[in-house]
Amino acid sequence: MASSLENGHDNSGDYRGDTLEIYPLSCYYFGSKPAVPVRDETLADRLHRLKSNYAARGMRTCVEAVILVELFKHPNLLLLQVRNSVFKLPGGRMRPGESEVECLKRKLSSKLSVEEGSGPDWEVGECLGMWWRPHFEALMYPCLPPNVKMPKECTKLFLVKLPESRKFTVPKNFKLLAVPLCQIHENYKTYGPIISGVPQLLSKFTFNIIQS
Repeated sequence: MASSLENGHDNSGDYRGDTLEIYPLSCYYFGSKPAVPVRDETLADRLHRLKSNYAARGMRTCVEAVILVELFKHPNLLLLQVRNSVFKLPGGRMRPGESEVECLKRKLSSKLSVEEGSGPDWEVGECLGMWWRPHFEALMYPCLPPNVKMPKECTKLFLVKLPESRKFTVPKNFKLLAVPLCQIHENYKTYGPIISGVPQLLSKFTFNIIQS
């Protein structure tokens, strides 16, 4: 039996966008694994490291996953929380010669599976958006200014669709949270510009919640 939570009005002929099927949070299993190293640094430290890495390797490219589940009849975004304060989308930096999809699957396995390369494959879908860091500054933008020829960082968001059931295994120093889209929307102060902009990127979809 399927029930739907749809964007837009019920008037026939309205544009509803693409349909995105999501499953209840109760369909999934959660466990933990040993902690992974996390840099404990200030924003100034991170920008200094970005500058050093840029000199050696050029623009930093990151890929991050937008993963949705249903909870209390509402779409929720899966987020990783570090040190009870910093929220992150699952993902990370690409290696030289690595494709975006290969990198995202590797990062998802590293952060959310029993061990890297194990378990079911990840279904990486469309690119939902891109964020740019034009200079060695904190601000990132959803478009690249035309006068910037050598951006310092690019982050690409990809939709990742979950199967009906899956086991998530998360490092002990991370928390995996399901956060309602309505709580994230434009909540820049808590989640930062990229995560708080995800609900707008998803507004073209009709959410079809599959109840088993």
